[in-house]
Amino acid sequence: MTIRTIAAAIALASPALVFAGTADHHAEMTEEQKIEQVITDVYAVISGPIGQERDFDAMRAMFTEDARLQMIAPDNSVRGGTVEDYIASSGPFLVQNGFTESALVNRIEVHGDLAQAWSSYSGTFTQNGEPRSLRGINSFQLVRQADGRWLVHSILWQHEGPGRPLPADMEGSAE
Repeated sequence: MTIRTIAAAIALASPALVFAGTADHHAEMTEEQKIEQVITDVYAVISGPIGQERDFDAMRAMFTEDARLQMIAPDNSVRGGTVEDYIASSGPFLVQNGFTESALVNRIEVHGDLAQAWSSYSGTFTQNGEPRSLRGINSFQLVRQADGRWLVHSILWQHEGPGRPLPADMEGSAE
C-alpha cells in the first residue's frame, strides 16, 4: 500500500458519531450548525476500527452526484476523483487498517447556497501493525439543496508536512 493511498484514505475520518438528528431538531439549527453536522457525518461514516465495514451508501447520500474528493500530494500534484473513486481506492484500506480522524477546528463561511469550510484534523491508523498519525486540513465546499439540506460538492485536502505545519489558529486546543 502506498503512502498516497494511505493519505487519501485517512484524510476524511473522525470518531463515529450519530448522523444528524430529527427533522425538527435540524430545522432549529443555524446554517453553520447544519454544515458542521454534515462535516461531522462525513468524518464519522468513514471512521472505525480494523475490520469494521463502512456505510458507503450513507456516504454517497452526503455528496452531490458530481462531487470530487482530491488531495494535494507531497509533490504538489492533485490526485483523487469521484465519491465512487474514493470508495474503490480507499474503502479496502479503511477496513483493513482502521483509523479515526477528528476535527480540530472548523472554519465555516456561508454565502447564499454556497458554503466553504476549512476543517483541520488529527488522525490515527495502523500500518503494518504499527500505529501512525497525521494532521492536515480538509477544504469542504457545500451546496444547499432545494429542500434545505447541505451536500458536499468537493473536498480538497493536504496533510501537514515539512514546511507545511498547521496554522496556529487551526491546531485546536490541547487536551
